Amino acid sequence: MLEHLASHTTPSPRADALSWQEQALCSQTDPEAFFPEKGGSARPGKRTCHRCEVRAECLAFALANDERSGIWGGTTGKERRRLQRTLRGAGAR
Repeated sequence: MLEHLASHTTPSPRADALSWQEQALCSQTDPEAFFPEKGGSARPGKRTCHRCEVRAECLAFALANDERSGIWGGTTGKERRRLQRTLRGAGAR
């Protein structure tokens, strides 16, 4: 899985890189579900992400653009930072 994610983290030309957003379920949902207040639950946003067909593209975008807040591709900012460290560690080998 890490190899798959690493191959999707290279930014594409702007128009192509963002075309997935038109299909994203979050664009049809309350944005507050994806940016819970501190101490709030990430579950509603993550549930929507897990049903979304463009989840991998969303996660790749968040990783490539160092998105630190909100739910992107079914992950929290903390989960993405952990994944970034893992990906960097795998690339150093």
